[in-house]
Amino acid sequence: MNFIQQPLRLKARKRGFHLITAEVLQALPQLREMKVGMCQVFIQHTSASLTLNENADPTVRQDFETFFNKAVPENDPDYLHNYEGDDDMPAHLKAALLGSSVLIPIQHGRLALGMWQGIYLCEHRDDGGPRNLLITTWGE
Repeated sequence: MNFIQQPLRLKARKRGFHLITAEVLQALPQLREMKVGMCQVFIQHTSASLTLNENADPTVRQDFETFFNKAVPENDPDYLHNYEGDDDMPAHLKAALLGSSVLIPIQHGRLALGMWQGIYLCEHRDDGGPRNLLITTWGE
């Protein structure tokens, strides 16, 4: 069994849901050599998250942003943690709801994503800055 671990630093992005599948694949040229395995993509932050979803229609990503802003509003007077602004605690809550990693099977040297699936960086801060990922693959 082979293990590969690759850090990936993503450029800063505005708040929203961004497809990063191509960047993840570009960071893993060794993936083509694996017949079967798993790929975990982990984000090393608490105010951004990762998820898998629709990769074709950009309105899906806009609707994700709308939903999460309604579900976890800013400026809630009950939040105590607001050291970095009004989007601070809501960003942590959104990240907790979505999660910090995705796990994707590897099949015949490719991520075994469905036809319309892509990896999203879910940026929950107005100014989150660059984001660090750690990508780990294992298999044969």
